[in-house]
Amino acid sequence: MIEFQPSDDQALIAETVRQFAENEVRPQARTCDETGEMPAEIVSAAHELGLVANALPEAVGGGGERSAVTGCLIAEELAWGDLAIAVGILTPSLVGLPVADFGTDEQKNTVLKALCGSEFQAGALAITEPEFDFDVFRPRTTATRNGDHYVIEGRKCQVPAPGELPMLVTAMEGDALQAFLVDAKSSGIDRKRESNLGLRGLATEEITLSGVEVPASARLGGEAGADVRSLIVRGRVAMAAMAIGVARAAFETSRDYAKERETFGAPIATRQAIAFKLADMAIEIDGARLLTWEAAWRLDDGKDALREATLAYQQAQKVALTVSDGAVQVFGGHGYIRDYLPEMHLRNASGFASFEALSLV
Repeated sequence: MIEFQPSDDQALIAETVRQFAENEVRPQARTCDETGEMPAEIVSAAHELGLVANALPEAVGGGGERSAVTGCLIAEELAWGDLAIAVGILTPSLVGLPVADFGTDEQKNTVLKALCGSEFQAGALAITEPEFDFDVFRPRTTATRNGDHYVIEGRKCQVPAPGELPMLVTAMEGDALQAFLVDAKSSGIDRKRESNLGLRGLATEEITLSGVEVPASARLGGEAGADVRSLIVRGRVAMAAMAIGVARAAFETSRDYAKERETFGAPIATRQAIAFKLADMAIEIDGARLLTWEAAWRLDDGKDALREATLAYQQAQKVALTVSDGAVQVFGGHGYIRDYLPEMHLRNASGFASFEALSLV
């Protein structure tokens, strides 16, 4: 049976992350958005909390506490603070969790031990392609076996800037969807920083792979391969949780403003049009959260969750955009000014329609 109340441990984790988001993340959100840079001290502080490492196996130094529901709670709270910083903090999961699930012993030793070390290590998962008819389950990027190595050809976009760890690239090997660990500095790779409407505090790149050679051992899972489909499902659940976080931030900001802003001697929150709009926001956010928790619960229960994850993400991205737009309306003219948060929430929320697996649970 689905449990609608987080356990005591989950509630403690969520509260800890919320305090971190309130005290460390949100105060830096506007600066990150304006400069396009993320302070190293934020991701280092988050790494010390073990937000990704705690979900990795104990054998490599992790906490061994893997839970999609807990991952959703963490993702929502971080995105409540700021979406770009939240994605940046959780990028290690983009490589760490797939390798933990499907990696060979060699891949686990290379990747997971680094993620459980004392220093933050950014990760990157290259899934999305810059094509109007892009199909996440059948990308145009190809991997062709040639003896003891593969040759990868294709283009990817919305890829978090890779760090020292190899990035994970999805590609079609014949009719099979696979993923490969690729050094971002490999010959044949061209990287270009993107300039986006939202998510400006996170460095994302468009990557072109032209005849990039990787050893056969670079295929995720080795000869056995990996269930890349499950990574897409987990990514949709994570992005749904982040969309809820953005929506909640927009709602709470507009609610508090409506209580303080007075017209004709009374707070605008007492006006029926504003009160009803705020009530609708709260209802939609709670509904989307329950859909997301259901999908996460199915993952934790070992069940297929593609349908639930897709429905949750579709609903959550609509709610994030609707609520963020509503927050701008509640603020009136102030909602259009960069001195206030609603315009940034709206820009960030508008990207969910194209985001795919920028985080995993």
